[in-house]
Amino acid sequence: MINAEIVIDNVNWKKKIKNINLFFNKILKSFPKKYQFNGKKVILTVLLSNNKKIKQLNKKFRKKDKPTDILSFPLGKKISKSIIYLGDIIISYEFMNRPKFLTNIQFKEKLIKTFIHGFLHLMNYDHIKMKDFQKMHKEEKKIYNLINKNFEKLV
Repeated sequence: MINAEIVIDNVNWKKKIKNINLFFNKILKSFPKKYQFNGKKVILTVLLSNNKKIKQLNKKFRKKDKPTDILSFPLGKKISKSIIYLGDIIISYEFMNRPKFLTNIQFKEKLIKTFIHGFLHLMNYDHIKMKDFQKMHKEEKKIYNLINKNFEKLV
């Protein structure tokens, strides 16, 4: 079972999503079985931030002096015999809320797609080479389509 620890450092997130912890954990419960880690306790952290913070992190860790939609920092480390820490995901509110007049439903759909992308990076997917991009994109679509079947329950 995967649990997301949610950290919010931008209050605008709470305007778009009422119960953020529940929202992310419902998404994770909708993931395919191969990402459920049955019998294990798996944790990841999601920092819901802004362009300023994500730009600082992007510069420090990726040497890119610009904001981005999402950053993922895979760890995949056993904390104890029964707990695995997958890593950290940071998401920029400004990127998610672009264009500025997205409905809450559109915002959540975009956030789900972006979160899936970041999660797959934690699972060691990447998109540097075209074949890896295609593999990751296919997996993103598969997960999103599965989640989309339960979308009304998520929002």
